[in-house]
Amino acid sequence: MPAHPASRRPVSPLRRLGRHAMLFVGACLLAAQAQAVGTDSQRARFRQAYAAAQQGGDAWRAQAQGLESYSIYPYLEAAALEHDLRQLDRAPVDAYLARYPNMIPANDLRRDYLGELARRKDWTTFASMYQPGLGDSLTCFALQAKLARGEPLDFNRDLADLWKKASLPNACDPVIAAAHDQGLLTPDRLWSRIQIATDAGKGGTVASLAPWLPPTDASAARNIALAMTDPTRAVADAANWPDTPRHRQAVVLAVQRLARRQSIAADAAWTSLSPRFRLDDQQRGAVLNTLALFHATDFDESALDRLAALPPGAQTDATREWRVRVALARQDWTAALAALDALSESQKQDGEWRYFRAVVYGKLGRNSESQSMYQSVSQEATYFGFLASDRLNTAYAICPSSIATDPSRERALLADPSLDRAFELYAVGLQKLARREWNQAMSGATPDTQRLAADLAYRQGWYDRAVFTLSSGDALRLYEQRFPLARQDGVIEQSSQAGIEPSWAYAIIRAESAWMSDARSGADARGLMQLLPDTASNVARRNGLPWNGGESLYDPPTNIQLGTRYLAQMAARYNGAPWLASAAYNAGPGKVDQWLAARGTLDPDLFVVSIPYKETREYVARVMAFAVIYDWRVNGSAIPLSSRMTAIGQTYTLPTAGTLRRQVTCPAPAVSKPAPPSVPAVQQSAPDAASASSVGEQP
Repeated sequence: MPAHPASRRPVSPLRRLGRHAMLFVGACLLAAQAQAVGTDSQRARFRQAYAAAQQGGDAWRAQAQGLESYSIYPYLEAAALEHDLRQLDRAPVDAYLARYPNMIPANDLRRDYLGELARRKDWTTFASMYQPGLGDSLTCFALQAKLARGEPLDFNRDLADLWKKASLPNACDPVIAAAHDQGLLTPDRLWSRIQIATDAGKGGTVASLAPWLPPTDASAARNIALAMTDPTRAVADAANWPDTPRHRQAVVLAVQRLARRQSIAADAAWTSLSPRFRLDDQQRGAVLNTLALFHATDFDESALDRLAALPPGAQTDATREWRVRVALARQDWTAALAALDALSESQKQDGEWRYFRAVVYGKLGRNSESQSMYQSVSQEATYFGFLASDRLNTAYAICPSSIATDPSRERALLADPSLDRAFELYAVGLQKLARREWNQAMSGATPDTQRLAADLAYRQGWYDRAVFTLSSGDALRLYEQRFPLARQDGVIEQSSQAGIEPSWAYAIIRAESAWMSDARSGADARGLMQLLPDTASNVARRNGLPWNGGESLYDPPTNIQLGTRYLAQMAARYNGAPWLASAAYNAGPGKVDQWLAARGTLDPDLFVVSIPYKETREYVARVMAFAVIYDWRVNGSAIPLSSRMTAIGQTYTLPTAGTLRRQVTCPAPAVSKPAPPSVPAVQQSAPDAASASSVGEQP
């Protein structure tokens, strides 16, 4: 997380130094750097002192004697102060901020102490310590302080930026109420924010603002909120709504929201309501688009006709793609080709649709065109590229690259205090704090510097930094760093004991957490393989393994031991098929069973393309491609992807020494073919997100 916008820190050496200057500084700082990097003794003592500091008070100081020059020492006092926040007066906070200006723990302490002052309603001290840019809650507390001084609000100066937010924290409620009492919330301003909230799907915000509108407008706003929160009731009530522009908006919203849940009921509502309201072409097109899209995800009989009949202005990339998916699921090859032809030009270049164009050409007997298209797609190191290679029985196109180590430049990199602190925090197990220091160090750094830092992190076992940093452009060819093997944490041994392929287990880890051992999802899935505590407990009991509670899932060997057993459990449910087990791992076996009941006669590639959940479709493709990469990383070659994607109902057998393996080659670039757009890369902006499982990335 970057420093707060208002904070000013010295220009980082990473941003200030050029290549040659960094080499010079690296040589000059050689002796000093030896002292800057923590020792095992320092790290062990820091862990003990940090545990004591988290209990508050000053007991930690005795354990921290001699660590004063250790780069992450400031985190000790900050932990103690944070624990004692409710008892603190200003003096120790000011003293800490003066000693460690602009450091991450200092910024955190200022923010949290300001929150405590607001709780105490000590507005005088709050105002003297407040700095802008610390978040919406503190902004609103600052405005509360202003109101406490008897100063009126100025909408443009105090509220205009907040007013653009679809939702605001509770701290803003008194401020907004005061703005209303001062007559600042005109109907135009209220409707402006209602529209922002509506676009963001924040029905609660709309409902909270509705009572401040004139009575006739308030009714329309309440109905807009109802359309978002209870569309079934909204479409029922709409029979009695007046035909006004705001109520037309509410009708459109209600039918669209209902279509997401019950497409048949939405059809009936639309048939009933559309004649009653003078909707414009754009509104009608929006409803038709949504109805067609959700009938498509249900794969009902009318889906293909609805999608094909959409007016041009009502079509989107999503409806065009779903037209292809439905046609492929029906195995209507003529309709599928027409749907492929109807894609936008950028969509046509995507590897997925080029691969399926080759499939369709083959089904229609256009074999020469099919082979040519397969050849084009097979040049890409992706799920569809590997499938295309299997169709042609050719080697996989993987072109690895490498980074030359440069110890002097690495020492220069570590001269950045934030990066030094990042590595030390990682070494003592404070991974979330380590990532924040990393992000601060990398903010504004050149791509070359980021690449060097990522390689350094990789070689120190901090794999997720390499995965998140090396996520685009030529860096995608750095397979060693992006698909790590060095710290196995028992992956190979545990996979063997569980009866699954290590390359598949590696691929699941890579897709689920990107090697963030402390990853935690919003659903409470934890650790490298993103296991829910209840699931892990059941797996442990079923396999006679020890279970030490949910926190133990952050221990990599424990997580991998239980995760590989759960993978084996999913595989056994689907005749050993890793691709179906991967789908179940992501969406749950119940959903996969539903899809199999509806479309279980399809070939595996057609089944995957017809999975209704975008996340699960992309997850299966990502895991299967990652399994190929890891198989190659471990063995120097890979079993064909198509052999892992066994026909539904067919038993998958683990590879043996005699199993056919696909070799890897680096083909010459096909200059004449336009490069396809890449799958969205792993996001670097929020590496502290609970889980990496929903993040897409091309191999």
